[in-house]
Amino acid sequence: MEAIMQLDFLGDMQRTHRCGDLRATDAGSTVTVMGWVNRRRDHGNLIFIDLRDRSGISQIVFDKERNPEMHSRVEAVRNEYVLAVTGRVERRSEGTINPKMETGEVEVISTELRVLNESRVPPFAPGDANLNVNEEVRLKYRYLDLRRPEMHANIEMRHRVTLAIRNYLAGEGFYEIETPILTRSTPEGARDYLVPSRVHPGEFYALPQSPQIFKQILMIGGMDRYFQIARCFRDEDLRADRQPEFTQIDLELAFPTEKTIHDVVEGFLDAAFTAAGVTIERPFPQMPYDEAIRLYGIDKPDLRLPAMTEVKDFFPADAWETLQVDTALPVVAIRTPKVGELSRKERDDHKGLLNEKQAKVIKYFDDIKRLEKTWPEAIAKVRQACGAEEGDLLIIVAAPKKETATDTTDARRLHRAATAVYSQAGLLRLALAQKYAARHKVFDEKQYKFLWVTDFPSFEWDEGANRWTFAHHPFTSIHEEHAGLLAEGVKALNDPDSALGAIRARAYDVVLNGTELGSGSIRIHQQEVQAKIFEALGMDEAEQKLRFGFFLEALQYGTPPHGGIALGLDRIVMILAGAANLREVIPFPKTAAATDLMMEAPTPVTDAQLKELSIGVRK
Repeated sequence: MEAIMQLDFLGDMQRTHRCGDLRATDAGSTVTVMGWVNRRRDHGNLIFIDLRDRSGISQIVFDKERNPEMHSRVEAVRNEYVLAVTGRVERRSEGTINPKMETGEVEVISTELRVLNESRVPPFAPGDANLNVNEEVRLKYRYLDLRRPEMHANIEMRHRVTLAIRNYLAGEGFYEIETPILTRSTPEGARDYLVPSRVHPGEFYALPQSPQIFKQILMIGGMDRYFQIARCFRDEDLRADRQPEFTQIDLELAFPTEKTIHDVVEGFLDAAFTAAGVTIERPFPQMPYDEAIRLYGIDKPDLRLPAMTEVKDFFPADAWETLQVDTALPVVAIRTPKVGELSRKERDDHKGLLNEKQAKVIKYFDDIKRLEKTWPEAIAKVRQACGAEEGDLLIIVAAPKKETATDTTDARRLHRAATAVYSQAGLLRLALAQKYAARHKVFDEKQYKFLWVTDFPSFEWDEGANRWTFAHHPFTSIHEEHAGLLAEGVKALNDPDSALGAIRARAYDVVLNGTELGSGSIRIHQQEVQAKIFEALGMDEAEQKLRFGFFLEALQYGTPPHGGIALGLDRIVMILAGAANLREVIPFPKTAAATDLMMEAPTPVTDAQLKELSIGVRK
C-alpha cells in the first residue's frame, strides 16, 4: 500500500492515559492518548475523531482556528488509522454530553498530532456495534476482529479468570510446573498429532492430549501439588465446544481423597467466577453416575431442567399391555416447564425429535389428556410425582414391547437394556427443552448449576472393536471392593455382559448447566493393579512393556496415592462470556475444519523438508 500522507514516528512521545480512562476529574489536565480511529466526523472548522484502544473511546477535537495545519492533516485521516494525540481535557457543554460513553463528559482539544500509520479500507469496521459479517471473514482478518470491543472483553475476562485461578492454586501450595510438548504417543481416547523426528528417521513424537503421565510422575517425584495452564492437542472432529488445540487447568495432588480434590476445584472455580463478577454456591452437590443416568439419562445433567420421574408403578398392569410397553424396562415421565397448550401439529412435530435408532429403543406418549380419560388416577399420581404445574408439558417414555420378551434373569444384560432406555429418554428430554426454550426461558436466566458426577464405569463396551475399552483413561483407580470383578472380567474380555461393565471407578466430573467442565480421578499407584487394568484392555505383558514399561517401572519405586483433574479453561470462559462457541474466547482459533484462515494453515511443505524427515507423501 502506497502512503497517501506523510507518516510520523512515535519518537519520545509517551502515552499518559488510555482512551477509555478519561473522566470529568481529568478536566484541565494535558494528556497524551494513542489508538485507532473509530469514527471521524467533519463539521467544517471542527473535526471530531473518536479514538479507540482496548479500554474504550475518547473524543478528540481538531479546531481549524486554533491549528489550521493540524486540521488540514486530520482531514486525510480515515477509520483505523493509528494516531498519537496530545491535548487538553475539557468538559463538554451540557447539550453535547454523551451518557452512552464512559468518557462522554469530556473531550480532548488537540494540540499535537502524530499520524503513526494509515490503514486500507477494512473488510469490516471493528468499531461497528451492529457488526454483521461472515465468521470466516472475521477469522481471516483476526487482527481486525481482535480490535472489536466484544473481543477485548472476552480476552480480558480470560486473563482475569486465568490469573484468579493461578493465584488461588499458588496460595494453596501448588507449584506451577511445565511439562513437555514433544512426547510419546499414549492412549488418551483420541487421535494424536504426530511430529516426525529428523534425527530418528521413521520415529515420531506426539503432541500431548494431556500431561497425564507427566503429572503422575511429578507425584512419584515428590512434588506433592502440581498445576499447569496446559496447552493440549487432540486430532478429533470439531464442534462448537472443541478445538484441536486447547487450554486446560491441569492439577495433581499426592495423598488426596476425592473430597480433597473437590474442595480445591470448588475453591479455584469460586475465585474464577468471582473475578468475572459471578457468585456461585458451594459446596457443589454430588451424584453417582448411575443415579445421573436414571434421573437425567446423561452423565452431565443440566440441573436447570426437571429430572425424569419413574412412573411405571402408578399404572395398572393392563395399561402397559394396552399401550404395548415392555414392563421389564423403565417407564419415565419428562416434564418440560411452561410450554403451554400444544396444537395437533406441534405434537406431530415431536416425531422428528426421535431418529430411527432411538425409535427402536423407546416410544413416547405426549397426549396426557387422552391417557387421563382412561387412567385418571395414574395420571394424577404422575402429575404429583413430577411436580407438574399448569402449562407444563408431560411426556411418558417407555420401551416398546417386542415379540421376544426381555430376559430378566441376567442382571447385567437387563441393566444395559435399562440404561439404553434412560439414555434415549434423556436425549428426548434435552431435545424438548431446546425446542421449547423460547417458552420456558430456562436457558436465558443467569443460573449456574454445578454438580459433581462420581463413580463412573471403569470400562465401556466398544461395539465396533467388539471389546472393552477404558471409559476415563487407563490410569484411573477402581473402587477397592470391585477388585474381584476385575479378576473375573479379564477372563471374558470379548463379552459385552462381562463383569467389567459392573466395575466403578474413583472418577469424577464437574458439570455446569449440562456442560462437562472437567474430568478427574484418583489414580492407580500400585504396579500390579495397573498391569491388571492393562490386561483388561487386552494388552499382554509384552505390549504393556513396550508402551508403558517406563511407567510401570516408576510405579515400583514408592509411588504415593495421588489423584487430580483437568478442566477446560476455554469452556469456562465461553460460559462466563455467554459466547456461542469457543472461537469467541480464543485469540487465534481454528475453524470447524481445523484450519487457520489467517495463517492459511495447514499447508504443504517442500520436498526437501520431507526428505530431511525421511517422509514421503502419497498423492
